[in-house]
Amino acid sequence: MSRDAVRILILNADYPRFLAWLYRRRPGLESDPYAAQMAARNASLFGVADFYSRNFATLGHVAADIHVNNPWMRAAWAREHGLAVAEPAAPGAPAARDAVPGWVQRAVAPFKPMLRPLARKVGLSPRLDEEAEKILLAQIEEFKPDLVLNQDLFHVDTRLARRIKGIGRPILIGQVGISPSRGEDWSVYDLMISQMGAVVDFFRAHGTRAEVVHLAFEPAILDVLPPPPSQNFDVTFVGAVSADHQLRVAQLEAVARRYDLKLFGSGLHTLPASSPLHRCYQGEVWGMEMYQALRASRVTLNSHIDMAGREAGNARLFEATGVGAFLLTDFKDNLHTLFSPETEVAAWRTVEDCMAMIDRYLADDAARLSIAKAGQARTFAAHTFRRRVEEILAFVG
Repeated sequence: MSRDAVRILILNADYPRFLAWLYRRRPGLESDPYAAQMAARNASLFGVADFYSRNFATLGHVAADIHVNNPWMRAAWAREHGLAVAEPAAPGAPAARDAVPGWVQRAVAPFKPMLRPLARKVGLSPRLDEEAEKILLAQIEEFKPDLVLNQDLFHVDTRLARRIKGIGRPILIGQVGISPSRGEDWSVYDLMISQMGAVVDFFRAHGTRAEVVHLAFEPAILDVLPPPPSQNFDVTFVGAVSADHQLRVAQLEAVARRYDLKLFGSGLHTLPASSPLHRCYQGEVWGMEMYQALRASRVTLNSHIDMAGREAGNARLFEATGVGAFLLTDFKDNLHTLFSPETEVAAWRTVEDCMAMIDRYLADDAARLSIAKAGQARTFAAHTFRRRVEEILAFVG
């Protein structure tokens, strides 16, 4: 790719629970112009927001986002461009939610595009309908991208990707984090990126170019967050619990039996009534509220999804350290390539080890704060979206 300014389009999706929350807290937003809805979506700070596009723009490129499964944003764009469109159901109405089980909805958060192929394996892929595809292709026609970064291989599958590729032949990059279902022809992509080395190996074995690109943190978040909460929590976990997180659930239940754990997230309904996590539950938090929960934590826990195996790389690593929280994470073979254990983060190998470290660091403010400060410095130096977009551009340069 030329070093001159290029036009870059990022495709992403939000899951219905977040969309319902966003539009419920802003009554009438669904009737606002497209730009106003996009601004509200980005201001939430949920997922990757506009972190990729703003950093591509900082480097002198023209970049934009499309949230492919947001019906109200899509309808607003269509109206403003003279396209006939069926008016979507009001936010929160049953018809406004994808007919996909809750575990899939939780899995398709923007920082987890790698999980969307799981739904396809059980026949649940909610492909965009004909009208949605028509509008998406019209948006792409108008923008005329030189590069398309598809972070939603769930809605924008390889069939639709080929239609996108036919519009001006842009460089097409896909982001995914687990080995997709077999039988797909990924040759439409010029590059696949993943934070997981095993996924990169999968694509290379199937003849598709692939490279490791980790997830990241956007430092500008700190400029817009409210002051740190005055209320502090000893131990927190922010994230989902489900059948896909059996190791996580076992760890958190053990912690909950000994400490005043505060659990923010989703999936509690999947656990038996006897689980001690029910009494720890503080509700779901999105974007800004999630960052504030992390900042209010003396110790915040991390545990990867079971399918991550022996590799570290989830978003929580960077979100927690980025806001300056002390992170106690599960040990993985590659953790040292991201953070220095016991210097920039603390790492546990067993549940008993985890609880011993909670005791140790709750009792040692100086050590805890030193690690939190060093972890934040490492994230700012090595794990920002600015660094990630530079890596992506280098791979296609």
